[in-house]
Amino acid sequence: MGLPRRIEGYAIVSREGMIANADGTFPAHLKFEADQRFYLGSLAHADAIANGRHSAEGDPRAAERPRLVLTRRVPALAPDPENPKAVLWNPAGASLADAFAALKVEGTLAVIGGTEVFGLFRHIGYDAFFLSRGPVSVPNGRPVFPGVPAKSPEVLLAESGLHLAGERPLDPQAGVTLEQWTRG
Repeated sequence: MGLPRRIEGYAIVSREGMIANADGTFPAHLKFEADQRFYLGSLAHADAIANGRHSAEGDPRAAERPRLVLTRRVPALAPDPENPKAVLWNPAGASLADAFAALKVEGTLAVIGGTEVFGLFRHIGYDAFFLSRGPVSVPNGRPVFPGVPAKSPEVLLAESGLHLAGERPLDPQAGVTLEQWTRG
């Protein structure tokens, strides 16, 4: 065991590229049923999840999934006292290979946020990033990546070596789209 075979990111953003309100809460008006179906269906196929302490996937089965919870509250790696399937990981103290090995799984790691987590994995290297965009505004919110809104999420994904492999409507009536960004 070591590094994940594949790293995939999943986010829905506002027109401004925001994933949360300024206080870190997920805005209810950015939640769309079609995106939730895609998102939760995709996570069901992942072998493990990576998220920050405040990010939540909103699925009642979340505790069943192996996960890395990124935090500065531990020096390197530690068992999560609230979830036996989770490992607390401080990237400043342990490598991704060590953290992923601690989960005792192989395969795909799905990254689900927040901002710093998405940014860290942008530098580690995504194999794919699934960017949903809702037609709503979240002014002064928390961006999907550090550097947004000065640069769009799409520009930052391209600067990371990903290219737009496809775009499709998730909910044409609501104006929700899904872009798939891939490496190579």
